[in-house]
Amino acid sequence: MTIIIDRTREKPASAGPVSVAERQREKARPKGLYQPRAPIYPKLVHGPWRWLKWVLLIVMLAIYYITPWIRWERPGALPDQAVLVDFAGGRFYFFMIQLWPQEVYFITGLLVISALALFLVTALFGRLWCGYACPQTVWTDLYIYIERMFEGDRNARMRLDAAPMSFNKLWRKAGKHAVWIGVAFGTGGAWIFYFHDAPTLIRTFWVGTAPMTAYVSCAILTFTTYVFAGHMREQVCTYMCPWPRIQGAMLDDESFQVTYRYDRGEPRGPHKKTETWEGRGDCIDCNQCVVVCPMGIDIRDGAQLECINCGLCIDACNEIMDKVGRPRGLIAYDTDAAVAARSCGQKPTHKLVRPRTLYYGLALALVAGLMIWGFGTRQQFGVHALRDRNPAYVRLHDGAVRNGYTLKIANHGFEPATIEIRYVGVPGAVMRIPGQSGADPLRVEVEPNRITSLRIFVTAPADRIADAGRPAAFEIRSGDQTLTVRTAFDYGDQTR
Repeated sequence: MTIIIDRTREKPASAGPVSVAERQREKARPKGLYQPRAPIYPKLVHGPWRWLKWVLLIVMLAIYYITPWIRWERPGALPDQAVLVDFAGGRFYFFMIQLWPQEVYFITGLLVISALALFLVTALFGRLWCGYACPQTVWTDLYIYIERMFEGDRNARMRLDAAPMSFNKLWRKAGKHAVWIGVAFGTGGAWIFYFHDAPTLIRTFWVGTAPMTAYVSCAILTFTTYVFAGHMREQVCTYMCPWPRIQGAMLDDESFQVTYRYDRGEPRGPHKKTETWEGRGDCIDCNQCVVVCPMGIDIRDGAQLECINCGLCIDACNEIMDKVGRPRGLIAYDTDAAVAARSCGQKPTHKLVRPRTLYYGLALALVAGLMIWGFGTRQQFGVHALRDRNPAYVRLHDGAVRNGYTLKIANHGFEPATIEIRYVGVPGAVMRIPGQSGADPLRVEVEPNRITSLRIFVTAPADRIADAGRPAAFEIRSGDQTLTVRTAFDYGDQTR
């Protein structure tokens, strides 16, 4: 008989009294592979940076929810929604701008400009995007505001979470989550309006006749908004978002960041009104900068990956400095170089213009200039010429040679236009649209915001074939715009 002895189990603890502190430490020890998330209860703070965040939150949410409902008149049957990504029609509308699929390079340029602008702002002023404009920050702020409406501020929320289940706790928690889900659904609903006509979609959505993509997209956005802003919060910034790790390459000791001025704050410690400030720093170790932080970090530990530079710890510290009669700015937007200079008794300087910012600024100006030039020289028409391949040419009864072409004429404008088409490179060549008589030039009416397919035959007379060169081109004119589309004329082997 085989006896198996399990030595993986811990031995039972010896009998004896166990202190409360020991029980708390045992309770806090992780039981699995990962440390569970410690909930963060940010305290409400008042001040200019909190006020700025409220203003930006309202403005950005208003832009997001209202933009799909803005109307912009366009001629004919074109959609009148100001901002619309029309996958069915293959167009992107942004007020007076209309982009076609083959003009995706404009969107690429816009993304490059956004990235370079983000690099430049980060190099100058730190993670302002993360603290004030990132969707994760904006919606998390909104969710925390809703949470305060139902559960109160920091201390009240902590007491409610620690309390046993009761009717008071149940209705507050249920109400909070119900509003959270409503906001998440509104977020997903607003998103799908950017891809369909908003007034039409809001009617068809509720009767079940909207496209399936609308329901799927709305469900995904509802779920991610509720989970990311309501439950994961700072974990999205710390573990999921790559930007905190990338931005380390953008920053240097001359970048402005939310900074604890240790040259003024240390040595820290409690302070009584009757005590002098001689021989000590201004920091009274009140931890207010920690309890207001939505990331749950201590800014006094220096620059950290988790810090989003929201500035709420600045407002909290300034309130305390006012109460203890010390100057504001113990925590402020400052540079590491300036703090180090003050700690050495030197006058701090700030260098906004330095190689890093020059590189980003020049690259941003170059790409922006190319985009402006591209929009300024953008042609109203786009033309492609497709030559027949089978047969490549047709020899007529009188010895003339005929080539067939298909012209794809894209009118990017919102108005119909008349264009003139000429064929150059083959002397004596005559153009003709099937079913019509030949003309030079051909005049064709093209519809707005459409691709017109035009079938054209080009015939070269027999006595001019010897002079005909293979290279040829179509010249398309409309008003003061002229396009030249290169092609070729195939006249076969004349020795046969």
